[in-house]
Amino acid sequence: MATELALLKSIVVVISLSVVVLFIFHRLRAPTIVGFLLTGILAGPQGLGLIRASEQVSLLADIGVVLLLFTLGIEVSLKDIIQLKKYVLVGGSLQVLLTALVVFLIMLGLDLPAGTAVLLGFLVSLSSTAIVLRILQKKNEFYSLQGRTTLGILIFQDLAVVPMMLLVPLLPGSTLDASDSPLAVAAKGLALVALIIISAKWLVPRALYSVAKTQDHELFLLSIVAICFAVAWATSLAGLSLGLGAFLAGMIISESPYSHQAFGNIAPLRDVFTSIFFISIGMLLDVSLLIRNPVYIILLTLAVIALKALLTGFAISLIGLPLRIMVLVSLALSQIGEFSFVLSKVGFESGLLSQEYYQLFLDVTVLTMAATSLVMAASPRVADGMLRLPLPSKLKARPYPTIIGESTVHKDHLLVIGYGVNGRNVVRSAKRENIPYLIVEMDPEIVMFEGKNGEPIYFGDAAQEAVLRHVGIVNAKVMVIAISDRSATRRSRRCRPCMIWVPMRSSRRSTRHRLRYSPGSSIDIMCPEARSRALSTMSGRTATICSGASPKSLTAMRISTLQPKR
Repeated sequence: MATELALLKSIVVVISLSVVVLFIFHRLRAPTIVGFLLTGILAGPQGLGLIRASEQVSLLADIGVVLLLFTLGIEVSLKDIIQLKKYVLVGGSLQVLLTALVVFLIMLGLDLPAGTAVLLGFLVSLSSTAIVLRILQKKNEFYSLQGRTTLGILIFQDLAVVPMMLLVPLLPGSTLDASDSPLAVAAKGLALVALIIISAKWLVPRALYSVAKTQDHELFLLSIVAICFAVAWATSLAGLSLGLGAFLAGMIISESPYSHQAFGNIAPLRDVFTSIFFISIGMLLDVSLLIRNPVYIILLTLAVIALKALLTGFAISLIGLPLRIMVLVSLALSQIGEFSFVLSKVGFESGLLSQEYYQLFLDVTVLTMAATSLVMAASPRVADGMLRLPLPSKLKARPYPTIIGESTVHKDHLLVIGYGVNGRNVVRSAKRENIPYLIVEMDPEIVMFEGKNGEPIYFGDAAQEAVLRHVGIVNAKVMVIAISDRSATRRSRRCRPCMIWVPMRSSRRSTRHRLRYSPGSSIDIMCPEARSRALSTMSGRTATICSGASPKSLTAMRISTLQPKR
């Protein structure tokens, strides 16, 4: 009972304090991640001492990392990973090896033991997957060239943690015994890869199809969570990290038409637990050590950020990316990552890191994480400044390769909610006029059948804001709501109130809708829906949207910002 009360107290303290801190940060327009870290510093044993034992909070933080990387995996398909092979294999290996080698040589120059120098090289070479990808998501840069390059390198870093963990017991000065042989771990890894491919291709889509047919939201949510933690647990058995397993679980679901609904269901849970993860990181900071040596620790933090940025930038330049992308990616990866905490703990237990070096490393790592939001916010200005420098023209004028995954990102498209009679007629007209479109439908049988026919259709509840945002409502120009659920219609409109939305509800008499798209422009739409049909013609810069109307009664409307792709 005492343990449960202690956990409840920790949750209450963490959430209550974070509300106050984040409210202040919101008023100051400061990064929220820094606010979470500050909350952890204040609540932790080195701050106000509100939470003495942080083990329970660490458990919740682990759940946060799993859910965060799971949702990130949903946004990355296996095809994307194959396309990212240049950045994963070449860029990632260059960045990790180069950083580890340079840090190793520097540590040897400072007369540290060889085993400790190698371990520190490993630790500094890793970056924070959770923080960087979260910021890229918030900045809508996940599918940009710098976002995909960053993702590729981060994936390699997460994979590199496995051989690093195997090598730590073998380093000179380590007191640990190697548990599994490299061959055993490699065999487990290959078996895991085979399981993931089979699951993504056959098992998970069929299982989710059966669950979706029940139309039970709770059952669907539990199924998604079960898949997430089951794969994460399986990867931990194979010697990989829980976070990487969750990322792979998300990739499995991303190959199915149920990925958008899965994202929508998990997003609220992810946000809560991820916040606790960032707070737990702040608890690791030893405030007393920082107070005793403020200048030394801050200078060391700046040196780590600068060194990682320079080495990462050099590695990226070797794979032929433009200067601007090189600067953006190198600054995004300039912090030390959360998996370094795990590796440093192993190093501490093995005797490779003394208590003093271990705590110093934790402080520097937390500070580099706290600076990530500020560094990434300033990176575009730094990149523009670099372009103005008298650098070689070959470096500045490198061509931009095609953005990986760009074809999957819809822009200026038509979003159709519901694929009944109305929705089908709207889609038929969109095809005729060569207008890009996307369909969201709640019937899994329709989704499966039309998906096999090549339609861009996804299973999802349009009443959930996270689902609509995941299918690209932010980039959509027109949304046609072809369902009769009034509450879902209202919630869908709240997601993007400034866009054109066209309700198509069955009615016995004509209905006139006056919609406002932008200041100074209003649009009349006649919807006589006695026959419950829809016609949508969006051609050039003019669009006509009506339902079951005769040609004479069609109401034309001008959409000044609509530019259909051809």
